[in-house]
Amino acid sequence: MSSRQEAKAFSPASVGNVGIGFDILGHVIEGVGDIVIARRIDEPTVRIAAIRGATVDLPLDAPSNTAGAALIALREALQLPFGFEIEIEKGIPLGSGMGGSAASCVAALVAANELLDVPLSREELYPFALVGEAVASGGKHGDNLGPMLLGGLVLATAEHLVKVPVPREWHSLLVHPDAILETRRARAALQGAYAIREFVQQSANLALFLAGCQHGDVELVRAGLSDVLVEPRRAPLIVGFDAAKRAMLDGGALGASISGAGPSVFGWFETRAQAETATPKVQQAFRDAGFDSQAWVSPIEAPGARVL
Repeated sequence: MSSRQEAKAFSPASVGNVGIGFDILGHVIEGVGDIVIARRIDEPTVRIAAIRGATVDLPLDAPSNTAGAALIALREALQLPFGFEIEIEKGIPLGSGMGGSAASCVAALVAANELLDVPLSREELYPFALVGEAVASGGKHGDNLGPMLLGGLVLATAEHLVKVPVPREWHSLLVHPDAILETRRARAALQGAYAIREFVQQSANLALFLAGCQHGDVELVRAGLSDVLVEPRRAPLIVGFDAAKRAMLDGGALGASISGAGPSVFGWFETRAQAETATPKVQQAFRDAGFDSQAWVSPIEAPGARVL
């Protein structure tokens, strides 16, 4: 039986989709994330006591909040006789394409898991995280949740989390312009007709990319890290995107695209030094478009959520 009555957990931000893996592929970003404090309470319910660090009002009503909904699903599935009270500290900008809703959800589950008499594995927490994420995005998408739970690059389907090996020296650069792009608006841009050749090309690119990661082959990753389905439809929503992507590629990126639903942009590099050298040029591209920005350089093989 757990003797702990309180636990605190951190979940890092993430790059959802990684361009070619819409809704199924993601990797973590080191250095920025959300923190959740969870307390075990006698009442069989879930309460959100506070949300700090958010620039807009987020729901304190548990069923309407990603973290609250995930814990409700956990409680009901395990038929727990006790409940949870949580406090959320937002460190990820809202509407940034950095997995902010998923991070609160994962941090809440990892913290609450510490208070269980028999804690679950990260894989066992995944279905509850999917329930929470659906509150924010309207669907059960695991591309942000998977890497947050396991760390690194993860292929996340409805029922499986598959860790994809990546050489430790490979790094990503994530640049977030000071703009908000709501996930639902970004998803609405994807409505319409698609040609079968686009699906074939995207499938080929995803296969090349995953094979390149598996074998540490930069040329396969370079050949595969190109999104022909989603990026062309969402790029017009992001002022400065084309110039920012060009700055990534000119700086030696293996590929670059939109992080999650945007407006953040990411690129993959063979070394940290390359990513750091490219950073000011990408930020300048957004500055020329009228936006200040924040940037993070992170190993792709970075750790996932952890108990503090």
